Amino acid sequence: MDTHIEESNIDIRFFSFRSTSFANKQTIIPSEDRSISENISFQYPVFLPHGIKRANKVILLQHGLNERNWNKYLSWAEYLCSKTGKPVILFPIAFHMNRSPASWSNPRSLQMLLESRRKKYGEDRSLSFANVALSERIGEKPFRFYSSGRQSLDDLTQLALEIKQGNHPLFTEETQIDVFSYSIGAFLSQITFMTNPLGLFSDSKLFMFCGGGIFSSMVGESRAIMDKPAFAKLLKYYTSDFTAEKANKAARDKGFESFRSMISPEWGQPERETFFNKLGNRIRGISLAKDNVIPHQGVVKALGASCAAKRIELLDFPFQYSHENPFPTTLQTDTTTIDTSFITVFDNASQFLA
Repeated sequence: MDTHIEESNIDIRFFSFRSTSFANKQTIIPSEDRSISENISFQYPVFLPHGIKRANKVILLQHGLNERNWNKYLSWAEYLCSKTGKPVILFPIAFHMNRSPASWSNPRSLQMLLESRRKKYGEDRSLSFANVALSERIGEKPFRFYSSGRQSLDDLTQLALEIKQGNHPLFTEETQIDVFSYSIGAFLSQITFMTNPLGLFSDSKLFMFCGGGIFSSMVGESRAIMDKPAFAKLLKYYTSDFTAEKANKAARDKGFESFRSMISPEWGQPERETFFNKLGNRIRGISLAKDNVIPHQGVVKALGASCAAKRIELLDFPFQYSHENPFPTTLQTDTTTIDTSFITVFDNASQFLA
C-alpha cells in the first residue's frame, strides 16, 4: 500500500513487475524453480520526494544475499532519497525478498528441513532457521547461484529498458539510472555494468557498500546467509566444477564471461581490471575493516590495486558491527556513534549519486 513519511516528506509507492525471463525457451532456471509464482510476479517499492510526478533520475538499490524483507534498507532508501532528491527503487534479486515463498522464512515450515540438515551434517553452529532454506537449495544445486543471477540480470535489463523508454509511470524517457549496491548486490551490479545489456548502463554510476569483492575471497558461511557445508559446496563448484560444465549449462555470452571473470582473481584479470579502471569517476565504494564476509582484500583483487586505492574507502567503526549488520540497533552502545557512522557512509554515497 502506498504511504507517506511525514518526517522526511517522502512517498513510498509500489509497482508491479512480471519477469519475462522465463519466456525465453533457453532459460537456464532449473525446471522445479520455474513454478515459484512469487519469483515471477511481485511488487517493488519506490521512495520518492513528495510531489514528484515524473523524474529523470533514479537510484536503484541492490540488497544482499538471503534477504527476506526490506527492513534494514528502509532507512537507507529514505536517506538516499532525501539527500539526493532522487527516487530510490528497491528491486529484489530473484528468489529473494518477496520473490520467495513465505515458507522459506517461516520457522514452523522449516523445522523438518533444519532437523534433516542437522542429522546430515551434525551440530553445525552456522546452521539456522534464517539460512536453512538457501543452504538446502544451494547444497542441492549450486548452479542456482548463477541461474538466479542471470534471471536477476534479465529483470534489471527489463526494468531499465522500461524506464529508459519512458514506459514507467514515474520516469521520463532516457532517465539517468545510478546504482547503490550492498553485499552480493554489488557483485550483481558489477556484472551488470560489465555486461551492459543494450547499453542501458553506459552512463550509470555505481556506489558499493560492503561489496565489490572477487567471489573466491567471499566467506558466505553465516547464520544469516548459508551454513558451512552449503558454502563449501558453492565455493568448490564455482572455482573448479563450473568451468567444466559451462559448455552445456551456460551460454558463453557476455553475461557469462562477466560472471566468470568475477570468480577468481586470475580469470580475465587484465580485461576486468581495465574495465573498472575505465569506469573512472563512475564508481565509488566503502569497505569495512571488520567485514569478514566480503573483505577489503577481495575488493582489491576484483578491481585491481590501482582502482581500489582511488575509488574504495576503507572505514572502521568504533563499535561491534558485522557485514550482515553494519549499523546494529541492539548494542548497548551510544546510538549517537552508530548514527554518526551511518551518516558518514550515506553522506558519502549521496554526494556521489546526487
